[in-house]
Amino acid sequence: MIRAYTFLMRPTVGQTIALAEMLRDHCSLYNGALQERRGAWRHPSKTSITYGQQSAQLKEIRACDPERQGRWSFSSQQATLRRLDKAFAAFFRRIKAGEKPGYPRYRGIGRFDTVDFPKDGDGCRWDSTPRDPVTRVRLQGVGHVRVHQHRPVAGKVKTISVKREGKRWYVILTAEQTQPGPLPATGSVAGIDMGIAHFLADSNGGFIENPRHGRKAATKLGAAQQALSRCKRGSKRRRKAVEKVARLHRKVRRQRLDHAHKTALGLVREHDFIAYEDLRIRNMSKTPAPKPDPGRPGAFLPNGGAAKAGLNRSIADAGWGVFLAILNAKAASAGREVMAVDPRNTSRRCPECGHTAKENRPTQEKFHCQACGHNAHADTVGALNVLRAGLARRQAQPA
Repeated sequence: MIRAYTFLMRPTVGQTIALAEMLRDHCSLYNGALQERRGAWRHPSKTSITYGQQSAQLKEIRACDPERQGRWSFSSQQATLRRLDKAFAAFFRRIKAGEKPGYPRYRGIGRFDTVDFPKDGDGCRWDSTPRDPVTRVRLQGVGHVRVHQHRPVAGKVKTISVKREGKRWYVILTAEQTQPGPLPATGSVAGIDMGIAHFLADSNGGFIENPRHGRKAATKLGAAQQALSRCKRGSKRRRKAVEKVARLHRKVRRQRLDHAHKTALGLVREHDFIAYEDLRIRNMSKTPAPKPDPGRPGAFLPNGGAAKAGLNRSIADAGWGVFLAILNAKAASAGREVMAVDPRNTSRRCPECGHTAKENRPTQEKFHCQACGHNAHADTVGALNVLRAGLARRQAQPA
């Protein structure tokens, strides 16, 4: 299995300048390669440029610009060109699937934050000073950069990436490890129902509260964004305001990620089988379409856009997609089984008699079956139905 490790780097002032120059030159290479592809396709001949053709030009580019492009690792520059090639591959895939294409765009220096090294030892070296008690990573053109290694790295390091977040620099490693043994069986199964009022409810009647990190930070974030809007573009004051807004967003993202990791780990340790709703989160958070007013040309009828915008913020703040991705990864590593089920009518179907009706859920929290009179919390009922659907699907699957 492949596992990723992220460590904080502590570069010197000179190394910080060199790291910034490395990002700048890789960004320039990315944009230049994109410009070449766009120009070739706009030509009457409609020529398509491939990754192989652009990679073959690197030797000449490095020879013509030894002070900039020639300083950095050849393999890392190939990885940057491959990154552009993947962006075009995703663009054509979305066209074939009928989705919004999203043509690859030029990257500003503030939006190009990562450089990849495909192989440890090729332009980079993890733990480059093994006899020194301080861990360092060697990067071509930068030097031996000190790393705050807060935990050991198990397995063989395969790739190394350098990432900038605000004023901080991180090194991201991927290491190949042997598959760990499964956790001891607990004999417990659970279904989970994710929501807004509660982050999730399980089929055993438990609830995990929604921390609402984004809402808690909304006041500070709003004030920081207002201060940013009053700054003159290109000024030193504006750069500080931009960094403050970005820092607040990073804090919320890390809080959300920490909560998702801890919640997923608790579920994986307690249950052998976990069923969850296969939610289409992107569709749930779409903006409602405008409703033209037939009586007044150019006017529109109310479509509930303001209320839907608040719901969309709450959905994004809950971070369901991140949580489900982490849950699946932790379950696979621990030998647990997770299964997605159809979410339709899970909160409207009575777990006692099976009666399904919209009237069974009179409020957001209350469930009252119109047929048998069963009363329960609506989220708990949803989790029970999710678990039953998951168990039925597991039994129906061929061995």
